[in-house]
Amino acid sequence: MAQSRRIEKVSALIRKEMSHLLMTGIKDSRVNSSMVSITEVDLSGDLQHCRIFISIFGQEINRDEVLEGLQAASGFLRGQLGRRLQMRRAPELTFRLDKGMEKGTSLLNLLGRLEEERNNKDELHPELE
Repeated sequence: MAQSRRIEKVSALIRKEMSHLLMTGIKDSRVNSSMVSITEVDLSGDLQHCRIFISIFGQEINRDEVLEGLQAASGFLRGQLGRRLQMRRAPELTFRLDKGMEKGTSLLNLLGRLEEERNNKDELHPELE
């Protein structure tokens, strides 16, 4: 139980520091070209591996470039995390695209279109009500 709380706490600290680093620490134009937000941090039990799930708001083409930029900067980011969190050994960082927000947005768009179609049918055939 204490181990999982420790991992959650370190994950939250990594998320906070990574968010700050994404805003101020990375000079790569590939990363700065879009709005990037961290949706989840998945840290292994031994604190050696960290998957950072991100959401990228921008064009589809830019998403691959942003991921490449983040992977290229992962060594720098790992070093910064180690210093900022005073970790003896910072975890290996991998970045993954979180498509959950995209799926949610497309689902909301689909529901909106269905509602619009239903309203249009009701207007064309009021006797069906």
